[in-house]
Amino acid sequence: MKLDNLTFKAGLHIPEFKELSEKCSIVKPKAVEEVIIPLAQHVGSPCEPLVKVGDEVLVGQKIGDVDANLYAPVHSSVSGTVTKIETRFLMDGSKGVCVYIKNNFKDEKAYIEKDDSLESLSVEEIIERVKEAGIVGMGGAAYPAYSKLAGGTKGIDSVILNGAECEPYLTCDHRMMLEWGEKIVEGLRVIMKVTNAKNGYIGIEDNKPDAIENLRKLLSSYSNLHVASLKTKFPQGDSYRMVDSILGRKVPEGGRTGNVHTLVTNVGTAAAIADAVIRGIPSYERVITVTGDGVKKPTNVLARVGTKISDLIEMADGFKGAPQAIIGGGPMTGFSQFDADTPVQKNSSGLIVLSTDRATQYEVGPCIRCGKCMHVCPVHLLPLNIAAYALAGRFEDTAKYHANACIACGSCSYVCPAHRPLTELVNASKRELKARARKSR
Repeated sequence: MKLDNLTFKAGLHIPEFKELSEKCSIVKPKAVEEVIIPLAQHVGSPCEPLVKVGDEVLVGQKIGDVDANLYAPVHSSVSGTVTKIETRFLMDGSKGVCVYIKNNFKDEKAYIEKDDSLESLSVEEIIERVKEAGIVGMGGAAYPAYSKLAGGTKGIDSVILNGAECEPYLTCDHRMMLEWGEKIVEGLRVIMKVTNAKNGYIGIEDNKPDAIENLRKLLSSYSNLHVASLKTKFPQGDSYRMVDSILGRKVPEGGRTGNVHTLVTNVGTAAAIADAVIRGIPSYERVITVTGDGVKKPTNVLARVGTKISDLIEMADGFKGAPQAIIGGGPMTGFSQFDADTPVQKNSSGLIVLSTDRATQYEVGPCIRCGKCMHVCPVHLLPLNIAAYALAGRFEDTAKYHANACIACGSCSYVCPAHRPLTELVNASKRELKARARKSR
């Protein structure tokens, strides 16, 4: 099976700017004075606080939980004192209840690290450990990992770890594949034991040749584990595009990768699964890229969940000049930030600070029906038509043009010569269609 130069139809090639931080090793920054930990860092029901103001907590102590079908428990990332519990804005612009903890800098842990063998653990024990560790998809989706492992593994024959990291600027996955390769392979083997999959793949774009080489060496002794080299193209990191590129399988509209017998998760998620299952470490920290021409020293940091944006910027030696834009996540799918106290979540992959030269503002013009948005759409939609119907309030017509199939990658908005907010209009259509469907139940 050919596993080099793989790709999917459509997509686009965009400037990467990864050179700012791709050579920067993962650093463990000095401890922060306060963390703000959201109780909803996942798809599903938000957690309820298990602590109150004045309580002393330990690193890895569970501080949020809920009795629901889909959720992920939340743990403290520092040892210290709960000072406040309140609702505030989060990185994606939503609001959520957060637990404020003042660090006592003792780093006292609520767990004892283990060293178990994968062979000694049952599938049920593995799923329970992943659940209790609060692991979610760390590539951005934030889907609870235990649910993905427990709910749709029947018939899975292939597991793919997503190491594409196709967003410009971001290099945290790249550094993990170079520095934490053994842990990532360990996580892949854990997932394959749960799913009983025959083959495992790590998909990596070919702009990371050192990561491809490193992981191919680590997998050389496994006949059923492979590295797939992918053409560098956005949005290769979308799980459906990944399955298409590597296995040639098309996920049906409205379906999941499980419909084509495949489970896909991020390389960082796999590393977290290995830590939880083998070593008993809950999910309370993650690698984040802090980069852009608006910081003095771009870097990749192992940050505690709940770290504020202002502290992340200090970890990159502060602002370089006056920033024009601060983006949480990647520039194509991330969110502009307006509050320096906004906290890092489990699925926060990057913080990008841009100067005026990079964060250009454009004036929106009329659609000239050039069709560029259609040609780059990886889902093969007609964004210009969906956007037009959305502006006219004809949302039933946006459904006819399959608005719900949009993956919100931002490619259409990027190529539009009129600078129309196509992605935002399609997203508005999806929200309206979802609201109408809820009302009709």
